[in-house]
Amino acid sequence: MDKVVHFEIPFDDKARAMQFYTDAFGWKLMDMPQMNYVIAQSVATDDKQMPKEPGAINGGLFQRPKEAPHPALYVGVASIDEALEKVSAAGGKVVTAKTPIPGMGAYARIADTEGNVVGLFETA
Repeated sequence: MDKVVHFEIPFDDKARAMQFYTDAFGWKLMDMPQMNYVIAQSVATDDKQMPKEPGAINGGLFQRPKEAPHPALYVGVASIDEALEKVSAAGGKVVTAKTPIPGMGAYARIADTEGNVVGLFETA
């Protein structure tokens, strides 16, 4: 069974979004300007950056793309290629093709049969 491993929340104004999530929820945010991405730590992590609390996940904030304008959950999969085949066979569609994340793995986004966008993540 594949599990939810990450969340992403899009922003239009990075500074405003960072201020909101810090003030509203006390999240620890780390700006990654070279990627236009913000790592959002909603739970403490260990030395491998994995959540210390069972069942908890961390995520990120990113510039709102046209193909994924709403918050998304990411499901950890062993193989994005295999998962995309299963998604298509189950009636879903590929929204964002498999995209490498240097040193981390790869991601893709799919739309389910209800039009919801869900992310897939494959660890390197």
